Amino acid sequence: MDTLSRERASQAVPYKSADERRAEGKAMRDAAPREGHGHWKVRKDRRDPIDILSESNKGRLQDLVPIRFGRMMQSPFAFYRGSAAVMAADLATTRSSGITVQVCGDAHLSNFGGFATPERRIIFDINDFDETLPGPWEWDLKRLVASIVLAGRHIRLAESDTGRAVAATARSYREHMADYAAMRALDVWYDAIDVDRFLEAMETAERRERVEERLKKARERNTPDFLFPKFVEHIGETPRIIDDPPLIFHPSAEQLPGLATGYNDAIARYRETLSEHVQSLFDRFHFCDLAMKVVGVGSVGTMCVVALFMASEDDPIFLQVKEAGASVLEPYVGRSRHANHGQRVVAGQRLMQSASDLFLGWGRGINGRDFYVRQLRDMKTSAIIEDFDAGDLRAYGRVCGWALARAHARSGDAALIAGYIGSSEVFDDAMCDFAVEYADQAQRDHRAFVKAVRQGRVNAIIEAS
Repeated sequence: MDTLSRERASQAVPYKSADERRAEGKAMRDAAPREGHGHWKVRKDRRDPIDILSESNKGRLQDLVPIRFGRMMQSPFAFYRGSAAVMAADLATTRSSGITVQVCGDAHLSNFGGFATPERRIIFDINDFDETLPGPWEWDLKRLVASIVLAGRHIRLAESDTGRAVAATARSYREHMADYAAMRALDVWYDAIDVDRFLEAMETAERRERVEERLKKARERNTPDFLFPKFVEHIGETPRIIDDPPLIFHPSAEQLPGLATGYNDAIARYRETLSEHVQSLFDRFHFCDLAMKVVGVGSVGTMCVVALFMASEDDPIFLQVKEAGASVLEPYVGRSRHANHGQRVVAGQRLMQSASDLFLGWGRGINGRDFYVRQLRDMKTSAIIEDFDAGDLRAYGRVCGWALARAHARSGDAALIAGYIGSSEVFDDAMCDFAVEYADQAQRDHRAFVKAVRQGRVNAIIEAS
């Protein structure tokens, strides 16, 4: 039984009221004062971040690793996005409240966004779960608030404006967790941040109009009808994904064994993880082609594939198949209870998201690599922080804090967390202090990383713009 399962079992009997659990959370401050979360201090035995990053390249496609590092060179914010393993090692040395939830493990602000539910509603939520595991809830919040500081510095906001955005994020998490602590369990489970609620969080009519325009474009651009002519060419009557090396290319048999059989075994194993009614839908489609696709920052070098399936000549779907390795949190919170890391990702995603992709599933290739599957760009939209002003960052941080609180309340004890945090701004202030101090650390790490590249210790390729 994993840590989260044991905690659930311990909370199941005897029954405790919400007020009793709040009081229990408040009492936990004695062992872990809230103010203690506000400090980051480098330990003398802190591991070299370059060594941690180099170790994280094990098993990746080595030809793509320089692209990963080139993307991380671009700015401290980009470096932060790709260095979840570094922060996981650092968070393991910080104070813990002792309260466990299912954590995202990489909750920086670029891993939140909008996407379509199976009912075709657009909702806002966390959208990346590669590192998910049961762990301390505050680790996710600390990663989020530090990313707010780095984003503010990236777009050259005044420190005071960035500080207000961080405070708004922490306050939103605290206040929404208090709300979830007072809600019925089913109401928490059914809660979702839909478009209307997201727009209400925007501070001005102008900001709401800009968001609505972006959502309209997402609906138009991220559909199979739009993607098919962009990504596919016909060789005779056979549709084939267009190569665009080094970012999109067809793999060799050595890179992805199973090419000769059309990946029949892997597809069959993935199909078995779908619900029976979704299997019926999936069976309408036949596999046509598959190509490697370089995505993100931290994921570059792992096996990421776009697969084209067709139900008829004008009825395509694109599925994204992503390799799932061990979470960066495992050395510090313990191994996953799932033997397949793709299943770990899917289980965490279903637990934390208010709605998940219809085709979300997992499998294992004949090369032994675990993977998970979801639709490619299903009306997906995410933050373009370069377009943000101070108000945008503050509003976006508030909604991210809300989404994170909702995700944690689904798997954890909202009353226990709310009791620990309290109703004052003490914990908010601690998060503001930590965010600034750790953002400073990330900037120092980025400078050391750039220096390592220039000295030839690390190989990086800067992509043409």
